[in-house]
Amino acid sequence: MDNRNLIDMANRIGDFFESMPDHEEALSGVADHIHRFWEPRMRRALLTTLDEAPDTYDIALSDFTREAIVRYREKLTPAQTPAAV
Repeated sequence: MDNRNLIDMANRIGDFFESMPDHEEALSGVADHIHRFWEPRMRRALLTTLDEAPDTYDIALSDFTREAIVRYREKLTPAQTPAAV
């Protein structure tokens, strides 16, 4: 998974929603979009990047996008898959 690309995509989504007049609705919009349109492993990789090395890449999450992801982290966290028996 290309973490730089994930950060860039998340920031572009954030840029779109940040222009909304209602800040809370905009934050929710970012999280809803990522939840609905990103597959679980993409969301998992984004959250891992946020936890482990948010500034390691040449690109960082914008403050607005980071706020949305942190606030709605539970919604963005993929469900655990049951272990194979």
